[in-house]
Amino acid sequence: MKKIGVRIVAAIATSSLIVTPVMAAPSVDKLKEDKAAKESEVSSLQEQLRGILSEIGNLEEELISIGEQKLQAESDLKDAEEKEKEQYEAMKKRIQYMYEEGNTSAFEALVTADNFTELVSKAEYVQNVHTYDREQLQEYVETKQEIAELKTSLEEDEKELQTKQVEYEAKEDELNTTIAAKQDEVADLDAEIQEAVEAAARELAARQEAERQAQLAAANNNNNNTNNNTNNNTNNGNTGNNGNTGNNGNTGNTGNTGNTGGSTVSGPNANGSTIVSRAYSQLGKPYVWGACGPNSFDCSGFVSYCLTGSFSRLGTTFTFMAWPRVSDPQPGDVCTTYNHCGIYIGGGQMIHAPHTGDVVKVGPVQSGMIFVRRP
Repeated sequence: MKKIGVRIVAAIATSSLIVTPVMAAPSVDKLKEDKAAKESEVSSLQEQLRGILSEIGNLEEELISIGEQKLQAESDLKDAEEKEKEQYEAMKKRIQYMYEEGNTSAFEALVTADNFTELVSKAEYVQNVHTYDREQLQEYVETKQEIAELKTSLEEDEKELQTKQVEYEAKEDELNTTIAAKQDEVADLDAEIQEAVEAAARELAARQEAERQAQLAAANNNNNNTNNNTNNNTNNGNTGNNGNTGNNGNTGNTGNTGNTGGSTVSGPNANGSTIVSRAYSQLGKPYVWGACGPNSFDCSGFVSYCLTGSFSRLGTTFTFMAWPRVSDPQPGDVCTTYNHCGIYIGGGQMIHAPHTGDVVKVGPVQSGMIFVRRP
């Protein structure tokens, strides 16, 4: 019996070894293939992101430009309406005077002249008065026409702004859908995907900055050429070479430091308290595309004001994404994505201008935002 039992146990052990094969560990070559496939996916994703982000960046600049035009048209309209009001009041006083004096005042002025010289003088005066009245009326008519044209321009700007806004949001959705699809396919590539987004944004920001610097250099060169010509004409060409100092404008190439966006900085923000104070001072101001204050802001216009203290644009979200990342964010640092930005105030909170229809306010730092600091 013992021998039979031993044989049965041996048979069972043997069969179990046959039924349950040992799984071999993946080979190094297979791991390399998997890594190469994932790297290829990241590369493909980055190429897609680069194209979409480029379109989003261009749309953002168009939205800002249209917004600025709309703000200018609103300002011009306000001035024209005030001018119309003043002209109307002046014309009412003139009409009242003419009514009180009667229609015979001009005729009486002529017939009461003592001599021919006085008659000519009074006739010229009467002619000048009537000419003035006609000019005032013509100016009033032109002002009314200007107001009508400005209102039409405002309506067109508003329609274009709305169209661009829809297109902008559609591109945002496309980008988010692309990222989500790749994240589903390769769940462990989140870090690489985020880096791809940032790299594409930095590349776009650097390209835009290079274009701006090129335009600035061209403008400087034109100014220098003008100065050279003026100096040549004034000093017989001897001192005209001083205009070459204009080549210092090439220092604008330092804008390429934006490529350091991949680096990180740490430690306190020296201007943090000032930046945060400026941010708090603008709470409640409405969001308006293209606005940099003082009465309204868009998100990058608001951040620009907080960082500089002046109501002028420092850059767009793509500009900020190219700045050095902060490993230990401090109040006054910028929190940004490719489509929104704000000023970090600590405790996971930021002050930002969210979107059309909203106002500058305190809110949580949004998911996916990175922290950067002005170089």
